[in-house]
Amino acid sequence: MAQEHVSTIASASWFDQAMFGYYPYIALAVLAIGSVLRFDREPYTWRSGSSQLLRRRQLVTGSVLFHVGVLVIFGGHFVGLLTPIAVFDALGISHGAKQVLAMVAGGAAGGCAIIGALILLHRRLFDPRIRATSSFGDTAILALLTVQLALGLSTIPLSAQHLDGSEMVKFMSWAQGIFTFQPGSADYISDVHWVFKAHLIIGLTIFLVFPFTRLVHMLSAPVWYLGRRGWQLVRTRRDIKADKARAADIAARRVP
Repeated sequence: MAQEHVSTIASASWFDQAMFGYYPYIALAVLAIGSVLRFDREPYTWRSGSSQLLRRRQLVTGSVLFHVGVLVIFGGHFVGLLTPIAVFDALGISHGAKQVLAMVAGGAAGGCAIIGALILLHRRLFDPRIRATSSFGDTAILALLTVQLALGLSTIPLSAQHLDGSEMVKFMSWAQGIFTFQPGSADYISDVHWVFKAHLIIGLTIFLVFPFTRLVHMLSAPVWYLGRRGWQLVRTRRDIKADKARAADIAARRVP
């Protein structure tokens, strides 16, 4: 086992070591520390921003498709990559079955998400009013997510060439090695197709820029709204009459 590991290390390039051995820790550290600092120092920027008064129907359609797809993809990646291989073996789930499930579920969710992303990107780029109120970061992160989704869908034909699940095991071993601080984790994926590597690099880059974009709203689940006491603002007729009289008086004073 040790000899096999050594030979794998010897075949890994400096690029693989940098991108898949060191870069994940940099990205995750910036994600964690940057999010905490932004929430502590700039709490009023901790939001996604809203342009829902403009092209509302397009916004709702794109947003629903995008968010549903991304949530399914994120959940699938989290469970699929970080669940120990021994757990799947104990449950009797073969690597091949897991590979097919990931392709089918991920393909459906990815297709849903990229359609929503394209709708949102079109809305933001081709409506002059929305474009004028959008920051560079808003548009850039949406474009980056769209590219990431496209790369993810591009990996499906490549995964179809490894229906035994061998490629998926490599990514599981890499991800679990990173989170358990195992040296040489990058070597597990040193020989995978460049599309997979590009997908991983952009995914890590999204983690890196996460604290500085509107994506931070993903960390805020407004569950406290469920138990919050309701309130209603009521104006009496007396208040309305007083406001009208005050407005009429001001208008009369302005007449020369």
